[in-house]
Amino acid sequence: MPVMVDDIMKLLCSISEQRKMKAAVKHSGKGALVTGAVAFVGGLVGGPPGLAVGGAVGGLLGAWMASGEFKSVPQIIMELPPAEQQRLFNEATAIVRHLDWTDAVQLTALVMGSEALQQQLLAMLVTYVTKELRAEVQYGD
Repeated sequence: MPVMVDDIMKLLCSISEQRKMKAAVKHSGKGALVTGAVAFVGGLVGGPPGLAVGGAVGGLLGAWMASGEFKSVPQIIMELPPAEQQRLFNEATAIVRHLDWTDAVQLTALVMGSEALQQQLLAMLVTYVTKELRAEVQYGD
């Protein structure tokens, strides 16, 4: 049974695509930096009223920057660096190790036939995306 990283990545893409999973990576550090910078400049330019206006404008701008844009989970999986794909592969392989398969198509068919395996792989994938990538997962369109 040849175990290939690409086969597992294709399987995870199929499962996440079927559930229409998207993820948004939040940029809270950038948002906080922008908020502070705009408030500081407002304070320098306008004194206490400028500080208040700068804080409000900076807060809105920071919140907008921290919201992140959603990308499909299959796209995220395929864009992962090889080391991260290997890590994800190791976790997924632990779940499907008992299956006998020869290629990604057969592996996907076997997993899609088992709701229990799908749920285990989805749970692993959601945990990976939320903890390792610090992203928010959303289902559907």
